[in-house]
Amino acid sequence: MIATAHSVAFEGVEPRLVEVQCSITAGMPGFAIVGLPDKAVSEARERVRAAFGALAIALPNKRVTVNLSPADLPKEGSHFDLPIALAVLAALQIVPQEELARCLALGELALDGRLVAVTGALPAALAAAEDDRALICPRVCGPEAAWIEAVTVLAPAHLREAIDHLTDRKPIPPAAPGRVIAEEDGLCLSQVRGQERARRALEIAAAGRHHLMMIGPPGAGKSMLARRLPGLMPPLTAREALETSMIQSLAGTLPQGGISRRAPFQEPHHTASPAAIIGGGRGARPGQISLAHNGVLFLDELPEFPRHVLDSLRQPIETGQVLVARANAHIRYPCRFLLVAAANPCRCGQMADAARACPRAPGCGADYLSRLSGPMMDRFDLRIEVPPVVLDDLQRPSDGETSATVAARVAEARALQDRRYRNHPLVQVNADAPPDLLDEVAAPDAEGRALIQRAADRLGLTARGYHRILRTARSIADLGGCDRVHSAHLAEAISYRLPSQLGGQAGLARGG
Repeated sequence: MIATAHSVAFEGVEPRLVEVQCSITAGMPGFAIVGLPDKAVSEARERVRAAFGALAIALPNKRVTVNLSPADLPKEGSHFDLPIALAVLAALQIVPQEELARCLALGELALDGRLVAVTGALPAALAAAEDDRALICPRVCGPEAAWIEAVTVLAPAHLREAIDHLTDRKPIPPAAPGRVIAEEDGLCLSQVRGQERARRALEIAAAGRHHLMMIGPPGAGKSMLARRLPGLMPPLTAREALETSMIQSLAGTLPQGGISRRAPFQEPHHTASPAAIIGGGRGARPGQISLAHNGVLFLDELPEFPRHVLDSLRQPIETGQVLVARANAHIRYPCRFLLVAAANPCRCGQMADAARACPRAPGCGADYLSRLSGPMMDRFDLRIEVPPVVLDDLQRPSDGETSATVAARVAEARALQDRRYRNHPLVQVNADAPPDLLDEVAAPDAEGRALIQRAADRLGLTARGYHRILRTARSIADLGGCDRVHSAHLAEAISYRLPSQLGGQAGLARGG
């Protein structure tokens, strides 16, 4: 007799259905698992054997063969323990095959039969819903999987409970979804003293998801500003929250089955490896750029990152997805994020202060920032200098706007973009708008065209830089509630390209 259970293997965030077939035949006693299992899957036979012993279930003195089909798909992870155990139980006629066929299972077995938490319960629940099956998973994974309302989630704590449910001795009630996490980090924009230009740049970045580069001496508040950016962004939509949570589920970082509507914030250290940033390593796991999907990726001390790591970001920034290519798999992850970077002006950070700068100033500044390639710098819509905060600003009571006030304006600007791009499914915000659409929604007036022509002559703008200025100007106009992009919006957008060399808006407005 051949019994079958069902489970999933993961290719990125995409679950692939796997049929777990079990055959018990006469022959030399043994327990074999075939179908491209990795080490964790191969070791399942020992965990299953021990769990059966804890339940006083004896394996027959025959040959047990478990096949994971399709056989050419690599199988990784301990979550195959439960479906393998259930398939063997069905082959032993301990659980009915008809009931098992209606379910998809995943879970790791402890030696005493307890079900241990595994990653990927949320995408597995989505696969079960699409295949019209119920999902059996460990109890701790139930609240996470139950967010997929179209599937019945059964979350036993022990293998015995799963057997009792399938044999109808003691049915398991469906699991309830986890809570919506209300994250209050206590970070407010009003805590930032001075830095009006940087605060304005944060608002524009949040409104149109524009990448932001901040350059300034140590202690100027660059990291402080970046960490307050998620509080300015609108709450994630239900679809965005589900996308983000599926990636977190695969990475094992989804907190206690809860789902957050707050934009994620990732802050990798500059010593992180390419696999940690982009994705890869064992199992081609999602990297920091995918964990920041629909949120903020903050790279502090940007020139300290290896150049090959930074240059590997260039394509994902443009496409919103990353392809992790390995010899046996090509895994695609979404990574639509807002990139915020911070850098000191030079190695010592004090180039602007003649009394404290190193003897190599100002040449050290050019050497330090030359670690960043031109194509990488061209991908920042907003580039600002963050000067030191003067003592008077620190001693004055805070009079700046709160994050809630700025977030309300950002939400209004995002609502305008939602209506504008309603018929363009691939465009969510101004930063996504392709060039042909920009000609329609961000076409400058005659004065604006003359202004941007002078800027192009002075800055040597690339085509990418030109379109990024138009996208930024469109966001500035949205924050002001304007239907058209005017020269004032373009002037402000241009001023954020290279503020230290532009000489401000006035010089361009005067024609030089």
